[in-house]
This record gives sequence, C-alpha cells and structure tokens, in this order.
Amino acid sequence: MKQKVINDPVHGFISINNDLIYKIIEHPYFQRLRRIKQLGLTDFVYPGAHHTRFHHAIGAYHLMRKALYTLQSKGVEITDEEALAAQIAILLHDIGHGPFSHTLEHTLTEGVSHEYISIRYMEKLNEEFNGALSLAIRIFRNEYPKLFLHQLVSGQLDVDRLDYLTRDSFFTGVSEGVINYNRLIDMMDVVDNQMVVEAKGIYSVEKFLISRRIMYWQVYLHKTVLCAEEMLIKIISRAQLLTKRGVAVQGTQALNYFLQKDITKPDFESNPMTLEHFSLLDDIDIFAAVKSWVNHEDKVLAFLCKSLINRNLFKIKLQDEVLDEAKIKALKVTLASKLEMTIEDVEFIVISNKITSYLYNPQLDTIKILEKSGKVLDFGDASDQWSTIAMQKAVTKYYCCYPNLK
Repeated sequence: MKQKVINDPVHGFISINNDLIYKIIEHPYFQRLRRIKQLGLTDFVYPGAHHTRFHHAIGAYHLMRKALYTLQSKGVEITDEEALAAQIAILLHDIGHGPFSHTLEHTLTEGVSHEYISIRYMEKLNEEFNGALSLAIRIFRNEYPKLFLHQLVSGQLDVDRLDYLTRDSFFTGVSEGVINYNRLIDMMDVVDNQMVVEAKGIYSVEKFLISRRIMYWQVYLHKTVLCAEEMLIKIISRAQLLTKRGVAVQGTQALNYFLQKDITKPDFESNPMTLEHFSLLDDIDIFAAVKSWVNHEDKVLAFLCKSLINRNLFKIKLQDEVLDEAKIKALKVTLASKLEMTIEDVEFIVISNKITSYLYNPQLDTIKILEKSGKVLDFGDASDQWSTIAMQKAVTKYYCCYPNLK
C-alpha cells in the first residue's frame, strides 16, 4: 500500500504502511474513538485536556513499532506475523472504552470492563477480516507463548503507559508527568521470555514511576475532576432510575438503549445488537442529553445537569481517614430541607466514595532489571531508592461531594 502519515503533536510523523492496520483505523469502530475524550472531564480543571482515545491508540501503536524494532535489533526473535499482531493488539487495546473513558465504565454497563468490550470488538473485526486478528487476540489475552509481547501491551512498563503519560502531561501542561519514553524503549530487552530493562536504564524507570504517581494524584485523581465525574455518574444513574420508573428521559437512540435496562456481560454475548448499540455511543450522546435534561421535570436530574453544564461543581472534601457516617447523614438531612427534596433524592447529590491507587500494582508482572552480570532482579531489589514493600502499598483516599449552598 501507499504509506499514510499522521502528524501527531506528541510523537511527530507516524507512518501507516500496512493495509490491515490502515483498514482497522478506517473502520467505524475505531473512528468512534475520535469522539471519546481520553481523560473524561479532566478539561474542567486542565482546559487543554481535549485529546481523544484515537490520539492515544495511534500513539501507542507508534511506540509499539519502536519497541519491536529495538528488541529485534538486539536479537530477540519476533516474526513479521508476530510484530503485526502486537501492533494490532495495542492499536485496539482501548477500543472498548465508552463515553468519557473510565468515568461511565460501570454506569452504562454493569460489571463490564472496557477490556472485555475490546475483546468483543476484536472478535467481531476478526470475523470481518477473515481471521487476520486471531494472533493479536491471543497476545491481548496473554495466551501466546511469547509472554513479552503481551507485557508490551499490558504490564507495569508497557507502551500504553509510555504513551498516555507522555500525551496526558503534554495536553494538561503538567510537566512533572514527562517521561523519557525513548530511553525506556532503548533499554528494553527480553530474557527467558520476559521483558527486562537494562540496568543502565534504572533511573529512567524510577523517573517513570515518580511521574506516574504525580499524574495520578495531580491529574487523574484530582479532587475537582473526581467531583465532576461523580456528578456525571449520578446524572446517568438518575436517568436510568427515572426510565425504569416510566418517566420520560429522552436521549439519543443509542443512549436510550443503555438507560432502559441493566446491560451485563450476557447481553453482549447473547445479543449482537448490544455491541452495535455501544458502537453508536460516545461523548456527544451523553453531553447532548445532559444539556437537554437541564430543563427536565425531575428536580434532581435538572439540578445535577444544570450544575455540571455551568461548572457549578459540588464542594469536595478529600481525606485519609474513613468518612464519618453520622456527619454525612446529618448533611443529607440539612440539604433535603434546603432543597426541598426527599432523603432518597438527596442520595444523588451527596456522594461519598473512596479511591485507591498503586504506585506499582502487585497484581501485574514486576519490572525486571537486567544487571551487567546477566542476573535479572525485580526492580524493587535492584534500585537503591525504592523498596518493593513501599511501592506495593496501596494509597486510599476518602471523599464526599455535595452542593455548596450559601
């Protein structure tokens, strides 16, 4: 095929020189990612954060190509078929995201992760392309013998993270999130079928982990972002409740499908139309509905929508200690009186929750460091700045959002 070039603001010119890759990018399933923001409602705090899942998927594909080239140049055996499959796997790794990415992941559907929906999309595309994605699916599912290919797609130091940290720091302007992804890729190698990083790249790994921690608490889990996204979740939850009660809550055809009943995994497995309805759903459906519901007859729905549209966000308190339930109950009673709502209604506008973040998720493969002697160590043992126990410790914050009535 004739080479296609995408001019990416983060990585520069990205070339597409494979027919199958190009056809996947041009497919309506993939083009939908143009209409899904990478960082949900983060632009309420960082106005530049309007980049999309499409941007990120193309960037991750580009970094996968660089990583595969690096490994091949070091003598790692990767066939052309395997290289193409790994590129497809990373290109489609986020195709299952719904509107506003992670924000509504467990609201529009019940117990259905974006990874699961990504697999459904891959299987559907595999049918359309006569089995050409079979190996990519095996790599994505971690069912292929060359484990390092899956680790490049999903691991502690995968190309997904290398792109989103770089991209998100660029578009938010949070320079503390900048990482040296070129250095990290150049230091990659494979030993005993596992991804490793050469010892001279250990400081780049340390910087990567520090940057990731900063981005989580300063961007992804910023308290104002959390508040805005909790409000959007409550808006959709309220619309679902009203719909089930028989109250007219008009949205687009695609959105109505997800308001009318609880969509679970069996719906995706037994009814092919569920995936098709999901394919028509994006950020535009949600925000068009929120705008129209500002004048809805339901007082709670209208209040939430008006507050979000006008960025009159709720007050939020974030703390290390577990919330005092008695104080929250008293707050609900006070707000119910002031807003002339029932206690049941106030449950939608007093939102209490918690967030947990790992610097280094112990459920995933550890980052391996290749010493000059040829010995392979876990990162926590190889670094004199980090202890494995401290890295794996979960940090949990508790928060409560509620209208700031004066």
